[in-house]
Amino acid sequence: MRWIRIVIATVLLALNTLVHGVPLILLALVKILIPVPAVRRGLTRVLTALAESWIGFNNWMIDTLSGSKLTIRGDVPEAPNGQFLVLANHQSWVDIPVLQRVFNRRIPLLRFFLKSQLIRVPVLGLAWWSLDFPFMKRYSKEQVARRPDLAGRDLQATRKACRKFRDLPVSVMNFVEGTRFEPAKHAKQGAPHDHLLKPRSGGIAFVLDAMKGAIDTLVDVTVVYPRGGGELGALMAGEIPEIVVDVRSFPVPDELLAGTYQDDPEFRRRFQDWLNELWTEKDRRIAAILEEFDLSGPT
Repeated sequence: MRWIRIVIATVLLALNTLVHGVPLILLALVKILIPVPAVRRGLTRVLTALAESWIGFNNWMIDTLSGSKLTIRGDVPEAPNGQFLVLANHQSWVDIPVLQRVFNRRIPLLRFFLKSQLIRVPVLGLAWWSLDFPFMKRYSKEQVARRPDLAGRDLQATRKACRKFRDLPVSVMNFVEGTRFEPAKHAKQGAPHDHLLKPRSGGIAFVLDAMKGAIDTLVDVTVVYPRGGGELGALMAGEIPEIVVDVRSFPVPDELLAGTYQDDPEFRRRFQDWLNELWTEKDRRIAAILEEFDLSGPT
């Protein structure tokens, strides 16, 4: 049964991608060839609708084939024209389809910051570009030490990537830990939380700075797999029985906009303190959810 589910899911995903991907790529090529802002904005709306339709079918497939029970708690925004910064913990690659399942067509299409090198990925790079996924180049401390002229360029790149979003509906997605949770990573970090890696504040600060007040709402998402997680194959094989997604939405705190993260050490400290407090509360929330399912016994 496990392999039958995986085969069916793979075939359906391939067909879904073919049906939606071919027109998406063709329209993306048109978008490249016609650099007229009004035309590109119109094409972006059509391309976004195609992406949301692709996600919608995938959502149906997950609901139908996976056997997973998805429980959504809290305050899920219903604002397709809003401007959001979505913050989430990161457990596995299943997190992305789960987040798409929760938010598709409720808020604008989730867009992730991508490494600049990914724009060269065949087909996908063009698709991401056409959907206005922001590409950015990050420089390590070692690179900046060797070439001081690189200092600040990552922030400039973020500002440029976000400029197009200032007057458009947008949901910028950020996995705050920067990588998926694994016990070995957790132990290596010496993270102060039981269920989370250390949060990284720079990406959030850069986005808020680049958007210059355009983002008005933070969406704090906690993803938990109470009876065990896994990757996409495990999801479609019916091996992830329970998924809990806790959503909390609130206005961007004024103190997160009252300084320059890169140049103001005191502001940077306050920003990090705020994020650490948010992450401490998230860790408590995960612990409470896990305890709740432990007490409820096996399914």
